Amino acid sequence: MPDALPTPATTEDTVLNGRVSLRQPVAGYRAGMDAALLAAACDAGPGERVIEAGCGVGGALLVAATRRPGARFVGVERDSVAVDLARSNAALNRLTDRVEIVAGDVERGFRALDLPVFDAVISNPPFFDDPAALRAPAPEKSGAWMADGGLKAWTGFCLKAVREGGTITLIHRADRLADILALLAPKAGSFKIRPVAPFADAPAKRVIVRAIKTGKAPLVLLPPLVLHEREGSGHSAQAEAILRGEADLGW
Repeated sequence: MPDALPTPATTEDTVLNGRVSLRQPVAGYRAGMDAALLAAACDAGPGERVIEAGCGVGGALLVAATRRPGARFVGVERDSVAVDLARSNAALNRLTDRVEIVAGDVERGFRALDLPVFDAVISNPPFFDDPAALRAPAPEKSGAWMADGGLKAWTGFCLKAVREGGTITLIHRADRLADILALLAPKAGSFKIRPVAPFADAPAKRVIVRAIKTGKAPLVLLPPLVLHEREGSGHSAQAEAILRGEADLGW
């Protein structure tokens, strides 16, 4: 039998104002602002089923489940170390009755999971699909930063994962907005786009995109979320309220 992979060094951190604990690898990809915003953008209602494509250690998934106690969640992750940590984190936060972690590769498509379709899908797809465009800071982070099948594979997974009328919510680089819309548009619509800017006078670096499968409503460009004030070093009042779980990122 092959030798078992060594257990990575981890830290245990708290998010959502201490309501969620996360064990994360010291050297690997670590959940940050994007995961927090994705979780805050999830508005699943009681009884709804949500899947996260590429859940990592559960940074967005477990926060979303804590924010939405009436919904059920499934996280899909291909990295075996992250799968183990995500399952451990679900148990650590006493969420195993509503959160399931499935080992699977988003780039193989939703049908490979043999699961019924969901009411909603959330995802923070890898930001790059050209190996020449990025030199990952550590090999452990390459899977989270580099999409082998490109953004097309991730949007394709999301479109297959939800029922008609279901919602697709993505956070990604602002400069990929046109690509996201083009990839989703054949089968989804009713787009709502929220830019995320580091400062009020700076261009947005992220966008959070909400689409409805088979939706037909006109596109809506929402007011931006501004993360920081120029004065001081902390978050803006709105961003701080979202990170603490005192406000949602509403649609």
